[in-house]
Amino acid sequence: MHCFRWLEILTLVLIFAGIPAIAQRPVQPPPPSSEAQTELDREMQQKVQLEQQRKRFEQMKRDSQKLLELATELKQYVDQAGEHVLSLDVLRKAEEMEKLARRVKENMRAN
Repeated sequence: MHCFRWLEILTLVLIFAGIPAIAQRPVQPPPPSSEAQTELDREMQQKVQLEQQRKRFEQMKRDSQKLLELATELKQYVDQAGEHVLSLDVLRKAEEMEKLARRVKENMRAN
């Protein structure tokens, strides 16, 4: 009988000694459920897509403005040049316009 009494006391001491250690351990929040995680992923993906669309739109606006400026300059060069004379500047402007027009077209298709 005496042995059981010591065993009970030892068990109680070990239990009470372990309680403060358990109480000091930080509580981990449960991991989000797969549905909640999927919803968060979907929301983040939508935000990223909206930001990409906004950036493409801003790029299209800048490119379109530059395209307008180049077209105006090209018209002025052609008006000033003679009927049989084309300068390298005119060709460069036309090539730059072509590149910008392609980029605007690609951005439009990406939306």
